[in-house]
Amino acid sequence: MSSAVPATEATPNTESRLAAEGVTLAYGDARVVHEVSLEIPPASVTAIVGPNGCGKSTLLRGLARLHSPASGTVLLDGKDIHERSSKDVARELGILPQSPIAPGGITVRDLVGRGRTPHLKALRPWQDSDTRAVNDALKATGLTGLAERSVDSLSGGQRQRAWIALALAQQTELLLLDEPTTFLDIAHQYEVLDLVHGLAADGRTIVVVLHDLAQAARYADHLVLMSAGLILARGNPNDVLTADRVRAAFGLPVTVVSDPITGTPLIVPTGAPAGRSIPTKEIPA
Repeated sequence: MSSAVPATEATPNTESRLAAEGVTLAYGDARVVHEVSLEIPPASVTAIVGPNGCGKSTLLRGLARLHSPASGTVLLDGKDIHERSSKDVARELGILPQSPIAPGGITVRDLVGRGRTPHLKALRPWQDSDTRAVNDALKATGLTGLAERSVDSLSGGQRQRAWIALALAQQTELLLLDEPTTFLDIAHQYEVLDLVHGLAADGRTIVVVLHDLAQAARYADHLVLMSAGLILARGNPNDVLTADRVRAAFGLPVTVVSDPITGTPLIVPTGAPAGRSIPTKEIPA
């Protein structure tokens, strides 16, 4: 299969540590991602966007070694990621999946501390450096004051930040986040995305699945636009998010304008998908 919209290629400034080569991902006989090849640029934010069901999260799971390809290969440092042990991969790559579930009664500090598990060995027990990593992750996510609270007692947004803190405590160079702003109000969404952007500025490689195209365009250095299991375009957000490509991906007529603050693309609907209509006046309750 091939995409109907030509892809925009981005050339990384150094060699990518994480890549997919002709990867197909399936659930049983249902193929969800079709022969995708993708290099993740280092020390930057790559955002994967596209309509619901297009394969964004499945591709992220494939890159994280959580979903084995039906064909093709995911490479970590040039080696098939499935030829490496889970603990070995976990020392190099952190993953925040959708809707993770915490053990009942666990405190925020203990949950975040589990991010240190890949670094612990029989001859390498918990050390002061592990405590510092947990404290730094709590501070970065604004959870220091809630560290001794049960995760069960937190709001949805606080709970999501606790999981992000766990991923940060893992201290991996590669960090994959599946919809990390879920359940967060708009202020905390931008706090999390500012944090993600700062991590990339410090040299980490971030891959994040997002729904909000404006947020993705504002924070991503490299944008991957998917539809129906294919990559329609990849590259700089200003090059990827054209009106034709957004319409091809989402089936929605749009115009693209420039954000007056950042200069990044803003998507403005100008019509409706087939079978839907946009109200022209307020609808009574």
